[in-house]
Amino acid sequence: MRSPIEPYLTSIVDEIRPEDSGELADYIPELASADPDPFGIALAMLDGQVYVAGDADRVFTIQSSAKAFTYALAIRERGLDEVLSHVGVEPSGDAFNAISVDEKGRPANPMINAGAIGTFALAPGESAEEKFDAVRRFMGDCAGRELDVDEGAYSSELATAYRNRGIANMLRALGGLDAEPDVAVDGYVRQGALQVCAKDLALMGATLASGGIQPVTRKRVLDEETAGHVLSVMTTCGMYDAAGDWVSSVGVPAKSGVGGGIVGASPGRLGIATFSPRLDVHGNSVRGVAAFERLARDLSLHLMRIPETGHLALREAISADYISNDYGTAAMYRLQGVIDFVAAESVVRRMSSDRIDDRYVVVDLTEVVEAKVVALLMIAKVMDAFAQEGRHVYLIDPERLYGPEDLRRFGIADTVTQVDSFEQGEKIGRERETAEGGS
Repeated sequence: MRSPIEPYLTSIVDEIRPEDSGELADYIPELASADPDPFGIALAMLDGQVYVAGDADRVFTIQSSAKAFTYALAIRERGLDEVLSHVGVEPSGDAFNAISVDEKGRPANPMINAGAIGTFALAPGESAEEKFDAVRRFMGDCAGRELDVDEGAYSSELATAYRNRGIANMLRALGGLDAEPDVAVDGYVRQGALQVCAKDLALMGATLASGGIQPVTRKRVLDEETAGHVLSVMTTCGMYDAAGDWVSSVGVPAKSGVGGGIVGASPGRLGIATFSPRLDVHGNSVRGVAAFERLARDLSLHLMRIPETGHLALREAISADYISNDYGTAAMYRLQGVIDFVAAESVVRRMSSDRIDDRYVVVDLTEVVEAKVVALLMIAKVMDAFAQEGRHVYLIDPERLYGPEDLRRFGIADTVTQVDSFEQGEKIGRERETAEGGS
């Protein structure tokens, strides 16, 4: 049975795809000639499950999204105090390529170019090659696979990196760059040419969201404190001079790249990534920003939204006698607590993956105290799929979490029988079986 999550993501891609405003990053020749039309979305759960839509497998260069991960590596290897002595954590309010330093001669934060160059200089190794190899291995650990370099993009950007060379020389003159300028710039440009897709970025975001454990390989690549610090800086600085608008409208720690990617991490919940090359005036993907705004709203991901507490969503999943065992058994799913997107995802994944031979399917919401609209929709889609397979589906919903309008809007008014209790469902079922002559 197909999960309803990818069709939901596809609907977002279809709705936003007609938006064609924005421009390609024309100051890097290789990016200026890129195809502007691809658009993909990926969600990575903390247990490794990934949902994709659109061009989520389309490969592109990571560009500035790499900055968050190089910063994490530098902290892991050098310690936070050492890193902070070279790079600050204050939002600059300036464009990504601004020459921005504080009174101590440090770049304002690691998400602008000056700070990212200073951060790369702190990577393990002496030469640009040694430092880059350490960065690539680390990012590969976060993505769960080895990442390759787009040599054309690397050469193209390095040939025109005049401003970044100037920034590196200035930092070195101020005593804040822990490597030779050419080493720092070469490696910084090469890390931005690493090739990823939205699925890779979502898993990288999920690694941060999980406190440093890669969801698929289960390898711990960071400690929780470092992951939390990186997420904090992504929240305040990751979207450059649009950071304030981002925190207000999206509220998810994120980092963008001029290759068209945006990586986000909802702490303790999931990783998100989008890819679309057209950029706004801040250097952020136009469609990507719109997709994140939609996802944050639909899935209740905003950091400043007070989370509800609750138990695991699926209290019990069993096959049990039903209708006095006269007409077969029922696959029963008893839910509890607050059901939001993340909770519903675990429920619908279980329901979608179970091998069910039962004549009946029962979804019991008796102990659910609240269910978000997106969760109700997801569960409704799975119930309807069971009904289309010829099963009798009963929804035990005494508090009417599904109102009459919901039943119609989600297309289950005629396929799912809503009842107040298990016993009422049995009574209706017996009457139906008697009327149909049993079987």
